[in-house]
Amino acid sequence: MKLAIVRQRYNFAGGAERFVERALESLHAQGVDVTLIARHWQGEGCGERIFCDPFYIGRTWRDSSFARAVQKLIATGRFDLVQSHERIPGCHIYRAGDGVHATWLDLAGKSFTAFSPWHRYTLAAEAAMFCHPALRAVICNSHMVKDDIARRFPETAHKLQVIYNGVDTDHFHPGLRDEYRTTLRAKVGADETVPVILFVGSGFARKGVGTLIKTLARMQNRAAEVWIVGRDRHQTRYAEQARQLGIAGRVRFFGAQTEVRPFYAAADVFCLPTLYDPLPNAALEALACGLPTVTTPTSGAAELITPGINGQISPLLDPVTLANQLDALCEPGRALSMRPAARACVEHLSPAAMAEQLVALYLRLSQTNP
Repeated sequence: MKLAIVRQRYNFAGGAERFVERALESLHAQGVDVTLIARHWQGEGCGERIFCDPFYIGRTWRDSSFARAVQKLIATGRFDLVQSHERIPGCHIYRAGDGVHATWLDLAGKSFTAFSPWHRYTLAAEAAMFCHPALRAVICNSHMVKDDIARRFPETAHKLQVIYNGVDTDHFHPGLRDEYRTTLRAKVGADETVPVILFVGSGFARKGVGTLIKTLARMQNRAAEVWIVGRDRHQTRYAEQARQLGIAGRVRFFGAQTEVRPFYAAADVFCLPTLYDPLPNAALEALACGLPTVTTPTSGAAELITPGINGQISPLLDPVTLANQLDALCEPGRALSMRPAARACVEHLSPAAMAEQLVALYLRLSQTNP
């Protein structure tokens, strides 16, 4: 079987890119001949690389020119199946790792869509892809995404399949606490008893950093700190928000990290009050490390949370409720007692299990006439 996986560009901190790298390794081990089609890629992995990097100015031209280049490759027929992680009409399989763009715009209240060429292009490409006769399957990484696509594009309902992201539970595990916690806390000057609420992610507006900072200011626990790991061009704006709320000394920004495990180890709770996130890898990694996790109903990770057992589900844009939940989790011994349940809820989500489900899908599609 000759499979092509399409992802336009690589960002070492990006969840989709980490998914692709894990998938490439696991699929190669399963004997699938995998080729990666990308504009730029700096990751490791197995298989052939094809780089499509046509000239562009601006992100609309960037996405449309890459899509046209990929469509030309699809037309050659050299691949049995082409799985795209971008919205490209004509792909055989689409992995909806970014969810539904129309839903994101609705949740974010993006009223300027009509004036944005990129948003208009993305909405049109998304609709054309879901309606294209070549599309044979859509991989959804959560039931939230599956239900959303079925609601907006009912003609795709029979093509939707949920395959959760895999998380390397050997790499991310509760034992990291003993390995890194004391060292990292000493390095940054945080007392061993200080409750640390960790956020990992890029795109602070979408993932709720502003809400998390407001929440910290409302918490009864005045010792708790928020540690933010991730890159955002507007970081100074959030630092200023913390300063104005009088909690600048309790909000630490660490930027993007190639090695995030010490931060999971040093933290007590993981919090991702996101506006919209199909299934954040950071939440899976945190749970695998035994961190009770708090997220929102518009995050696919909420499907793994049993409130009060391995975390909490907080209403969207509600710092009052979130503050109460985090205060409870910061009580002595509370988060520690939830660590086994946090770990247990993701133990079945190995990269190997994910690859087995993907290969089964590819085999079924290859044996069925389009």
